[in-house]
Amino acid sequence: MLTQSTLWRSGQDGYHTYRIPALAVTTAGTVLAFCEGRRDSRHDHGDINLLVRRSEDNGESWSEPRIAVAGGGETAGNPAPVVDRMTGRIWLPFVRNDPLGTLERVLRRESWRRPYMTFSDDDGRTWANPIDVKDQVMEPAWTWYAFGPGHSIQLASGRLLIPCDHTPRSGRSRAEVPMRSHVVYSDDSGATWHIGAAAADGTDESIAVELDDGTLYLNCRNELDTKRRFATRSTDGGQTFGPSEIDQALIEPRCQASALRLDDAPGGGTWVVFSNPASTVRERMTVRYSADGARTWSAGRLLHAGPSAYSDLCRLPDGHLGCLYESGDDAPYERLTWARFDPAWLAEPDD
Repeated sequence: MLTQSTLWRSGQDGYHTYRIPALAVTTAGTVLAFCEGRRDSRHDHGDINLLVRRSEDNGESWSEPRIAVAGGGETAGNPAPVVDRMTGRIWLPFVRNDPLGTLERVLRRESWRRPYMTFSDDDGRTWANPIDVKDQVMEPAWTWYAFGPGHSIQLASGRLLIPCDHTPRSGRSRAEVPMRSHVVYSDDSGATWHIGAAAADGTDESIAVELDDGTLYLNCRNELDTKRRFATRSTDGGQTFGPSEIDQALIEPRCQASALRLDDAPGGGTWVVFSNPASTVRERMTVRYSADGARTWSAGRLLHAGPSAYSDLCRLPDGHLGCLYESGDDAPYERLTWARFDPAWLAEPDD
């Protein structure tokens, strides 16, 4: 019920490292797998392209990688794709920064980092010239900015909603300036974008799920020293959030994670499915589910016991789930692994 394969292996095809997976399923049923192709090093800055592979058979086979966004010697990263069900357009939010754009340099305004979007109207084969959306989605005082990474969502209302994070001001170091998760949204199929609400200080990279009662659930990386995930909820589509609370069941090593809503779950009802390295270090890529709106969680099934880090989840047209995640034998960034499994597998005891 579980099959796994390597979609990208570091050191191949002229790239030092492949990182930061993201997934989308188009209205035509095509699965799109995105990642950063890092030319020269594992660093988050440098000469980095956004790459995409396509699958038209539920992730059984894949096209050759193509460049969705060329860095041009700069960094193009943090893919956070979302498919507009009403138009079929695939939006790809991403960020650019200069090749020396470390978080610390951006905080001190010695480097720049800006949000952009591109889109595809031909099922992910080609991508439009990037659009600078800084003035729409970024306050002037903010310094660091990131979309996702991982998939964004469309709410039942039609609203396109992108999980993000930012630092609210400049400063000397990451320890001095708090990170905050927030959301941005569009109610006109991407013609205009707006800043939504933010979570508490200490939240970071985030993933959003619309629960079956319409509540927006935002699950966030925790930059505080608790080794557990933050979560917050909104009843107005991301205009406001309630308290940010630590979820003691979701252990993490300060790392990105993914989540999605699964309707028609095994046994009936709706699940929230969640993936992350379930440890205090980057290892043990685990997928678990909640049958009560992300209040409690299953023990989880292990995809990879060794080093692992970022991941993204999708629901495939044939009903299976897909997970694209960073993994390795000696380090988490040796390859991007594609896992495909039946949701019922999650309810079975781990081996």
